[in-house]
Amino acid sequence: MSVPLVEVEDLSVNFVTRESDVRAVNGVNFTMMPGEVMCMLGESGSGKSVTMRALMRLLPPKRSVIRGRIRIAGQDVQAMGDAALRRMRGGTVSMIFQEPMTAFDPVVRVGDQIAEVVAQHRGVSRREGRRRALDLFELVRIPSPERRLDAYPHELSGGLRQRAMIALALSCEPKLLLADEPTTALDATVQIQVLILLRKLQQELGMSVIFVTHDLGVAAEIADRVAIMYAGRVVETGSVRDVLKAPLHPYTSGLLASTVHDQPRDRELETIPGAPPDMRNLPPGCSFAPRCPQAAGDCQLAVPPPVSPSPGRVARCLRVAGAQPLMEFA
Repeated sequence: MSVPLVEVEDLSVNFVTRESDVRAVNGVNFTMMPGEVMCMLGESGSGKSVTMRALMRLLPPKRSVIRGRIRIAGQDVQAMGDAALRRMRGGTVSMIFQEPMTAFDPVVRVGDQIAEVVAQHRGVSRREGRRRALDLFELVRIPSPERRLDAYPHELSGGLRQRAMIALALSCEPKLLLADEPTTALDATVQIQVLILLRKLQQELGMSVIFVTHDLGVAAEIADRVAIMYAGRVVETGSVRDVLKAPLHPYTSGLLASTVHDQPRDRELETIPGAPPDMRNLPPGCSFAPRCPQAAGDCQLAVPPPVSPSPGRVARCLRVAGAQPLMEFA
């Protein structure tokens, strides 16, 4: 029986400010098996990127409080010291950031940055690291790879910088790749190229991938499973086909109705009324209740527990028919 690569239990992240605490992530639970691709979907501010950074403990320690349990490849991330964290970052888990221009050092050549990472984690010379960087540039299909190795980040186009960022993330063959909206800043044609490339590399290298996006089309293209986030909680999870074809949670239904994909030309685009809640002062019940067309009085009393109407499908909603209560998301 396969052992989960990622186990997240009751993960919560609070940002401490002078005025109040911001409850960015609230009791997130999920597991991932080796080789699985999961998409996290939701509006901006729903907690997707914060969850990803918490997995690698990249959040500022003086201003953030992380609670819960995070295990990756059998290791307790919360209990790691600085040396163990450095080995894990890049070696076991890597991340593709939204904007590579801010992730790369602007005054160091791109090839040297990748060579440094390889030398640090693999214990090889800079020359060997540079050779590995060249192989990676060829793997992610960067044209004229030898010349691009000596380029500074600002000398590359947005698409090439994103491919270089992918090369950097893959440089030490991680078991888990975190992709935080890596196609957001790219035009539509380049987006498709990067998505196809990521999926191909994932299959060839056998990595697990958590892909953060707000684009339903991206999820349908790349994911095996999706997790829908709202107000710092995972409100629905299941296979990508099941969730996109037959959503359980009203928020998921609202997201699907508000996209132009597969909608008739003469149909007016629907929107979700209202606005997301203030993360400094979340309501006591379901956070989506003020915007939900199915909300009733019991929705205001307490956070809905996770329920499962069928194997592999889980949602936090009191209106899900035939659901069985669960202890946590799986």
